Amino acid sequence: MEIQSISNHGKRSSALDAIFHAKSIALVGASDQKGSVGYALIKNLLSTSYKGAVFPVNHRRSHVKGLKAYKSVLDIGNNIDLAIIATPAQTVSNILEECGQKGIRGIVIISAGFKEIGTKGKKLYEDIEKISKKYGMRIIGPNCLGFINPTLGLNASFATNETLKGNIAFISQSGALCTAILDWSIDQRVGFSHFVSIGSMLDVSFHDLIEYFGEDENTSSILIYMESLKDPKSFLAAAKKVSSKKPIIVLKAGKSVEGAKASLSHTGSLAGNIEVFEAAFQEVGVLQVHSISQLFDCAQALAMQPIPKGQRLGIITNAGGPGILATDHLITKGGKLAKLSNSSIDVLNKNLPSHWSHGNPIDVLGDAGTDRYAVALEACNQDDQIDAIIVIMTTQAISAPSDVANFLVSRKYKKPILACWMGEGNVKEAREILEKGRIPNYRFPEEVVEVFLKMNEYAENIKLLNQQQLTDKHNRYKKNYPAQAYIQELQDKGINQLNEEEAKKLLAFYDIPVPSGKVTKTKREAVDFAKEIGFPVVMKIASHDIAHKTDMGGVALQIKTEAEVNSTYEKILSSARKHYPQAKIDGIRIEQMISKKYELLIGGKRDPIFGPIVVFGHGGVLVEYFKDTKIGMPPLNQTSALQLINNTKFVKILNGYRGMPSVNLNLLAEILVRFSYLLIDLPQISEIDINPFVIDEHGGIALDAHIVISNDIKD
Repeated sequence: MEIQSISNHGKRSSALDAIFHAKSIALVGASDQKGSVGYALIKNLLSTSYKGAVFPVNHRRSHVKGLKAYKSVLDIGNNIDLAIIATPAQTVSNILEECGQKGIRGIVIISAGFKEIGTKGKKLYEDIEKISKKYGMRIIGPNCLGFINPTLGLNASFATNETLKGNIAFISQSGALCTAILDWSIDQRVGFSHFVSIGSMLDVSFHDLIEYFGEDENTSSILIYMESLKDPKSFLAAAKKVSSKKPIIVLKAGKSVEGAKASLSHTGSLAGNIEVFEAAFQEVGVLQVHSISQLFDCAQALAMQPIPKGQRLGIITNAGGPGILATDHLITKGGKLAKLSNSSIDVLNKNLPSHWSHGNPIDVLGDAGTDRYAVALEACNQDDQIDAIIVIMTTQAISAPSDVANFLVSRKYKKPILACWMGEGNVKEAREILEKGRIPNYRFPEEVVEVFLKMNEYAENIKLLNQQQLTDKHNRYKKNYPAQAYIQELQDKGINQLNEEEAKKLLAFYDIPVPSGKVTKTKREAVDFAKEIGFPVVMKIASHDIAHKTDMGGVALQIKTEAEVNSTYEKILSSARKHYPQAKIDGIRIEQMISKKYELLIGGKRDPIFGPIVVFGHGGVLVEYFKDTKIGMPPLNQTSALQLINNTKFVKILNGYRGMPSVNLNLLAEILVRFSYLLIDLPQISEIDINPFVIDEHGGIALDAHIVISNDIKD
């Protein structure tokens, strides 16, 4: 898988240059003892084509691998760019101090035994962190495999695998995964511009490497295996800067919901760990994949082929079964099968046997040779209703896989072309032809369709990113000081769960519509207020201690008479005392009865990694059953808010299903924008639900709201 570079010139960080383009290296812990990490490191440094100077450091030996060994880096007479440290954890801080005194700017700490082992290791970690800041060093690690720069022939790792030169920068938090991928890459002929195991990320983290490799002319795409994210703001800023120039593709491990705790809001239970990561990645143009094979397949396709301009896929095959499998996978995953234009049908009818499939997938039949594939390819390439083409070939008695492959690479196409040559030995030569001709090729129909869908996802992410960058999110933003003062007032009273009246007052500060209402203390007061606003009315329990009112019979709709107000008042109070005997009851809230067609959820929570997030989707009492919600990252603007709405399935209903009136999506997007500012202004909010936010063609209004605040949450 040879991927050519995309030229991207720019200034490199000189400190990171001292690591990745080191001209002189001190290896502290170099050893002649076979089987040791120090032996593997010195062997790798000396057995490659690296032209720089290598200085072994070992206080017990005079020579290592035939080279003079030094007791300390301070004893080396030459200037040193990079020090690699592979000694026990307790020795590292002293060695690092000497490196600082020597003026060494780049450090790789291979050693383990720091934060991962507990309190003692954490202290050692903090010690080396202080020293690194004292001398302004850049450090990769600790607890890492090291790095490889194949362009320089520099293997500064203890991986024993050969590494091919290529244009992928690979970054991994797992050293063990690195060795497995290096082994796999030889068989798959995957080459790298850089290969980095970053370990515990004491200093150099994802964002540093994204920015650095974003300016590296030998790197065409950046691939990341991520387990955790230390500095999300810096990561998102770096990714946003680089992703439109070079694909950033992430395989995120740890997809389970963090700490499956009981939540006081629907939002808290719907927004899991991986969903928030997905939203954050989409926001900055990062493509998320779900397997190692996808990681490299997508890098290959995005480097070799243009980005698709749309979702409509054309499929050419010489066998019906694989074409059906490809179609099934495409539709199941939400893709679109292109409809052939009339002109394409005419061309194919004139040039293919009469019993061709007469539609897409285009089945050119089992005895097809280069001529039939040529006709189908040209028709698809000229068809404006097709955005990308998949070519499938199965080996049959009279088929010539290599001939068709040669034809495929001999032509130029204005659309992305992906190939699926099915089989092994019979198509090996054909696959090599496709590879050299820069046509990505895969073994199975589902696999090639998945890559197309991911290419499309990347295209959509970049399109959204570019649209958002055209508008300044912060120009219109001003802090809402009255809202901040009000929530501080509630905190001063010791309130951590707002009742509905308080929650709706807070929404009103952001011009989010709420119905008229009042908390009444007696049946007489309830009747009087109901008559004042007019029947029918809604009656709800009012309490700081009751989150989900509907579940315990705390909500009554369509109350039409004074008698119903009286009887319902007692009924709601009785139910509340039964289900929540310890709850403090503030009274019964009386509101206008408002009926609109559609129920939505607008929610927010404070994510432990990314901070405030917006959750939007299908609402009502069945919100957790349908689970048709999507996540957005504040601050939203009109473009990103509309994208959030359009990402839900329910948007088809909002757009006017089967002749029903459509809602004003621009107005709904504006509500989401205001809501996102609320979350930014008020970091005290840990969870918030507006459920339901009801809407129809005449507008929308928040019928219920629930807010949880915390004194522990800061900006």
